[in-house]
Amino acid sequence: MLKVDMEYEKGILYVRLKGVLDRKATYKINNYIVPVVLKHKIKYLVFNLFELKDIDESGLDSLLNTKCAIRTNRGKICLCEVSDDVRKKIKRLRISVASNELAANRLINI
Repeated sequence: MLKVDMEYEKGILYVRLKGVLDRKATYKINNYIVPVVLKHKIKYLVFNLFELKDIDESGLDSLLNTKCAIRTNRGKICLCEVSDDVRKKIKRLRISVASNELAANRLINI
């Protein structure tokens, strides 16, 4: 089960994920977050993965879909508070990783 908490502040959409991002949970990213990004032309997004327990191939694809949506808006995406297990799996996504949300703000550099 995946819980998603979204907060929009100062031009940045913060998405905090809790639980497991697997095939059964990817609809929450693909059907809720990506359309919000596209509809509202959000340019900056920070995924906080502090409470993300695990991610599978489908979950990686959903993060990649989000990255593509942000790129469509000529924006930047960043991941933060990534556990070592998840970090190994997300390497191929080529998304910036920061230690926390404040550091992610600096990486996004708005």
